[in-house]
Amino acid sequence: MNRREFLKSSLAGAGMIAAVTQGPVGLLGADEAAKGTVLKLCSQAGPVPGKSMKEKIELLQKWGAAAIELAGNPDVKEVQDALKGSSLKVSALCWGSHAGDLVSPDKAKQTKGIDDLKIALDKAGELQAAGVIFVPTFNNQSKLKPEELDKVLLDILPALGDYAQKCKTHVILEPLNKKETFYLNRVEQAVAICEKLNNPGIAAMGDFYHMSKEEKSDEAAFITGGRWLRHVHLATGASRILPGQEDHSYVAGFRGLKKIGYQGFCSFESGCKKGTDRAEEMPKAMAFLRKQWDEATI
Repeated sequence: MNRREFLKSSLAGAGMIAAVTQGPVGLLGADEAAKGTVLKLCSQAGPVPGKSMKEKIELLQKWGAAAIELAGNPDVKEVQDALKGSSLKVSALCWGSHAGDLVSPDKAKQTKGIDDLKIALDKAGELQAAGVIFVPTFNNQSKLKPEELDKVLLDILPALGDYAQKCKTHVILEPLNKKETFYLNRVEQAVAICEKLNNPGIAAMGDFYHMSKEEKSDEAAFITGGRWLRHVHLATGASRILPGQEDHSYVAGFRGLKKIGYQGFCSFESGCKKGTDRAEEMPKAMAFLRKQWDEATI
């Protein structure tokens, strides 16, 4: 089976091709699909002003954020101490590709990568995060063909998914645009792997920045994500700046999230337009997104 057949059979077998046009709305009705769906904004820790984790969390709470996203190997105690007295959660750990080691033909590298991802899953579980964001490979990190990478992931992910379940979290597959990876460029490709494995510990996510380059429709992409979607990244423009700092609408994507009854977080993975102040611009971006969320009627 070639890769196109793999994707088609995985999506069609689960009724996902129909879901692109119908989605949960066709099954439950718009009101039920959107019921309980709230825009839960957060940000990666890096872009947030503040000298300490505590200061960053205090600012996010002041701005009405719901969570903070962390790098892949956080100091759990430091984060837990910083969260005391706050209503914020940890949304996810942005772990990356581990230099492509998990899909490496070098078994020693692969074993080390898997072991390190398990450590990240341990920490995600302790912090009650939705998952660990995993990119199988960036460009130039693997010489394997996409269909060969499919086989590797189908081999290693079941055990990692089981481990994630024990930690009460997820391995979250992140699609990226072609300038960053030749593998997993669209939400449907990550979903095809989730469907093939059918392991509750394996999930997918969407990133508005990458989706703007690869998806024909943000709404359809998120509907395809459906029950597997556990996280969303927010950014816009060629230089990944804050939403609202460049003309880009999030309404269609938000409509898709409402249609699937999305319960996860939407997190800034973005810088700030040159010459502007993050402390001023981040709350503006949140206000902009809340307005766009309200406009996304279904």
